[in-house]
Amino acid sequence: MVACLSWAEADNPSWTGFLQRVLSHAAGKKSERCIQRRIDGSGLKSRKSLEAFNWNFQPGLDRALIEDLAGLGFLKRAEDVLMTGKAGTGKSHIVQAIAMRACQAQHRVRYTRCVDLVADLYAGLADNTYPRRLKRWCSPTLLIIDDVGLGQLKRQDGEPTAAHMLFNLIDQRHLCASTALTSNIKLSAWGTYLGDATLAVAILDRLAESAIRIDIDGPSYRGHLAESRAKKQASSLKDPEPKENTS
Repeated sequence: MVACLSWAEADNPSWTGFLQRVLSHAAGKKSERCIQRRIDGSGLKSRKSLEAFNWNFQPGLDRALIEDLAGLGFLKRAEDVLMTGKAGTGKSHIVQAIAMRACQAQHRVRYTRCVDLVADLYAGLADNTYPRRLKRWCSPTLLIIDDVGLGQLKRQDGEPTAAHMLFNLIDQRHLCASTALTSNIKLSAWGTYLGDATLAVAILDRLAESAIRIDIDGPSYRGHLAESRAKKQASSLKDPEPKENTS
């Protein structure tokens, strides 16, 4: 409001112009608060952007496809995204950047790692809140399940497999809302990881119908950074060349 008054004093607008400025300013502030609430409630641990992604390090990646995903058209079509590749190739960065774009467009977004999602659903079995928890995971416009294949899935005797839990979720969201999954293991290994090969195939079968498939076949960027740091440290610790004694 102070900014609007300062502008009015400097430009001396009409009352109509002043009112439009005030309403526009208020609408902008409201939009900013809504976007912030979307981000805060998304579960995102960090705020990634595509602008910060090192495209040159993954020259085989289809940049046009990724930027098209960032346009969020796939959300309107309720398409899924299945992204695979070795650890450190940028999968999480990309899906989190797309999640940020979706939050900024004021879509409902939830981000979780696969192990945390499965643990939450198992907790629902223990305290009889499973239907409510499943409904909560089904509700976002975009659900991101990161790192399928990373971390140990804990299961008590007598409980359904992780594949069963994930299948129920994917099946309910299928063709209704978009789910983006990343995995650092081969799709053929999902059965072993999730504990049920048949249900893992059923999950992948549903994703095959509606998923945009991306495989990043490149080196680990985190490994590259670690190697670069190690070389710099080795260089800084190296003893300088002894000077010749000219006396």
